[in-house]
Amino acid sequence: TEGGLFRPGFHPELDELMELTEHGEARLAELLDEERRAANLPRLKLGFNRVFGYYFELSKSGGYVPEHFERRQTLADRERYVTPRLKELESRLLEAGGKRKALEYSLFKELRESVAACRERLAVMARAIARIDVWQGLAETAVKLDWTRPGIHAGIEIDIRAGRHPVVEAAAGGDYIPNDLILDDDRRMLLITGPNMAGKSTVLRQTALIAILAQIGSFVPAARASVGLVDRVFCRVGASDNLAMGQSTFMVEMSETARILRQAGRRSLVVLDEIGRGTSTFDGLALAWAVAEALALREEGGVRTLFATHYHELTRLEGLIPGVRNYNIAIKEWRGDIIFLRRLVPGPADRSYGVEVARLAGVPKTVVLRARDILSDLERTRDAAGAAAGHQARNAGQPALPGLFAASRDATGPVPPCETHPLALELAALDIDRLTPLEALRLLGDCKSRYGGENGS
Repeated sequence: TEGGLFRPGFHPELDELMELTEHGEARLAELLDEERRAANLPRLKLGFNRVFGYYFELSKSGGYVPEHFERRQTLADRERYVTPRLKELESRLLEAGGKRKALEYSLFKELRESVAACRERLAVMARAIARIDVWQGLAETAVKLDWTRPGIHAGIEIDIRAGRHPVVEAAAGGDYIPNDLILDDDRRMLLITGPNMAGKSTVLRQTALIAILAQIGSFVPAARASVGLVDRVFCRVGASDNLAMGQSTFMVEMSETARILRQAGRRSLVVLDEIGRGTSTFDGLALAWAVAEALALREEGGVRTLFATHYHELTRLEGLIPGVRNYNIAIKEWRGDIIFLRRLVPGPADRSYGVEVARLAGVPKTVVLRARDILSDLERTRDAAGAAAGHQARNAGQPALPGLFAASRDATGPVPPCETHPLALELAALDIDRLTPLEALRLLGDCKSRYGGENGS
């Protein structure tokens, strides 16, 4: 041990050693002052060298020298002396550091043994104090921040009025905007859309926190709250990789999602934020859609889920799957700017406002203007493809697909059954292992010339 384990007053001998090691210079100054006053030597000085340690120094013209002063060194104009008290104090100062460490370690071992003998009683006391600390902290927070006592029931409904995120509220000061949220049999899954920075993730997290706080017996940050019993809270939020395990951000995301799909049940609360964003657009959209379906269509009636997403195609699930409802974080457009209202309201968001958020974040104006041009081109291409898909489907006497990729997949027209299409029959007869690259290119050109102009026939 390096010392410093005990505070003053624990042991008298240790107190003396602590005084010497920490205030040794003050002791020397006191002795010097005493000698000056006793012998009337105002010019008496105290010095130190490595040869014989501490000494008193007088000029040769100083006159009277006390009898107990022992001369140690004579210089041209000065004399150096030691005294019995100075030598004693020096010896104690030099030995104090080592003695203090040895004594402290000895006392520490004694204390350790006495504590070990009482470890069971101390553990019980520590647990009791920890509980008191937790409940006292929660109670103090509830009073200071105007939390309310929630209701707990055996149903599955979660009804939160004017709910707040305690950490975000503390950071925002008095500017936090609360939100209402209901999960029940008719609203088992809320698909929440809206731009970045609008507050989707905050709503997700505050709901999970309120459910946990309510179930541990705490008051909650809301005007009113009624929480159906929750067996587990599952969260898939944020983006992170695991370099030590060689896992990418998307791999971590999918691993966590897989665990949720395996373990979440009717009484669970699932919070999903931007599932599928770590991969390509179509792959991510397909995975997000499939995950939403899997949770909403569980045999026991679906899992209580808050699903924040930028994939606006998922909003089609309302009306297709019972219990799925669209919500968005409201914003207002004002003179070319967007204002975040932070309110959770029914219905899907009409846009993601990604370019506008980029402008607010300080992206250079030239990049923002270019992004707007590209976005307009992409939207026109999408709308044209969607219109063509619907037209081709109607001509074929088939309804347009209500699925994920109606704007892209249907643009090629309805596909005849593989077993009747001549191109499919021709390809099925090929032995691709025997084709050279050049032969494959020639075959592709031939197929394009023969079938490229057909519209699904």
